[in-house]
Amino acid sequence: MSLMISVSGIRGIFGTDLTPENLTQFTAAFGKWSGSGKIVVGRDTRVTGQICEDIVCATLQSVGCDVVKAGVAPTPTVAMGVLKHKADGAIIISASHNPEEWNALKLLNSKSEFLDAQQGNEVIEISKNQSYSYKKFDEIGSVTEDDQLLDYHIQKILDLPYIDRDLIASKDFSVAIDPVNGTGAVSLPKLLRALGVNTIEAINDVPTGLFAHVAEPLPEHLEDICELVKEKRCDLGIVTDPDADRLALVTDKGNLFGEEYTQAATFDFLLDKKAGACATNLSSSRVAEDVAKKYGQECHRSKVGEINVVKKMQQVDAVIGGEGNGGVINPDLHYGRDALVGTAMVLQLLAERDISSDDYRNTLPDYYMRKDKMQLADVDGDALLEKAKSLYQEYNPDTTDGVKIDFEDGWVHLRKSNTEPIIRIYSEGTSPDKAKELAQAVVNKIQ
Repeated sequence: MSLMISVSGIRGIFGTDLTPENLTQFTAAFGKWSGSGKIVVGRDTRVTGQICEDIVCATLQSVGCDVVKAGVAPTPTVAMGVLKHKADGAIIISASHNPEEWNALKLLNSKSEFLDAQQGNEVIEISKNQSYSYKKFDEIGSVTEDDQLLDYHIQKILDLPYIDRDLIASKDFSVAIDPVNGTGAVSLPKLLRALGVNTIEAINDVPTGLFAHVAEPLPEHLEDICELVKEKRCDLGIVTDPDADRLALVTDKGNLFGEEYTQAATFDFLLDKKAGACATNLSSSRVAEDVAKKYGQECHRSKVGEINVVKKMQQVDAVIGGEGNGGVINPDLHYGRDALVGTAMVLQLLAERDISSDDYRNTLPDYYMRKDKMQLADVDGDALLEKAKSLYQEYNPDTTDGVKIDFEDGWVHLRKSNTEPIIRIYSEGTSPDKAKELAQAVVNKIQ
């Protein structure tokens, strides 16, 4: 494995691919790109986080940037820091759901959004050419610390006009959490207490960066939290990934809500309050459309990738957006995925509608998603996508990002991977068999 460089930053295994040298080079490039301005730096709980933070902060200072250190903080909290400090950007030191030996730099611009393709490529070019310069002793940047940033983030959530702390508190909710030893361990208890939730049952809540299970919040990793919810008779279970931008839920019966349904619940909550469009990516569940239709609104689709959803939201003036991987984007706060605001909205919904989380989940239609891949090796991926497009012309396929074919009882989305020689095949149907059958039929036809 070598260092992965993309428009959103760099990522690799620390000590082999991700080294002090390439961290310095990339950080210096970002510092120059940002105009040597004010940069917020935050990190998740990984063991290598502190080393990376020291390198990043010192490098930013050396190219003339003033650094605001947020310390261990969720990705959305760092994003809020850009807005609070009117900064020129941020570096988040987190490899998200990758295993603990990985680390990464994720980059935000002055609007607190992930860099788009053009911006990211500009940083990569500066890094490649090393066209940055280090400042003299009397021109280096300063470092200040902001240990109040999480409190600021939580206060901004409480200030949202549709979040009623007293109503949530009156329900005396009991909530179980599994922050997988990441930044949710620091932020979720504080958020829940601020929302008036006094009974918090927790597992994997020591912020060591040594993850008790695989960090991606997928069903096969979440048996323990499901058991905890049942055993302690909690009203809701909450799971975050290490940097707390993704949110998975467990119902009071100990059943997984389904990652795809996190955004559906928040769409349902917000569209009930505000008229407007919503947006998600092409590989997210059809349930998002169903919820939008209920309110007479349109659900717009973008290419896969958080910044693509954000751009689509801005284009259509969406009141809410997200991704099916448990990513909730509420523009009233900031344009980025945020498990904390997602948690507050879900609790508010349950409180307002006076419904249990399991009963609420049962009000949403059931879809089943399947994720597969096709090895390309000697096959031309573009030719396969072209073939799919022409063979399914009558279905008017969406070619925004690969080819997506919508059928009556489900859909199939084919797209080339950016990182390996495969075509990803996502499909969804009204049953697991239907999802498999739809995908199989398309693959057989285009091979």
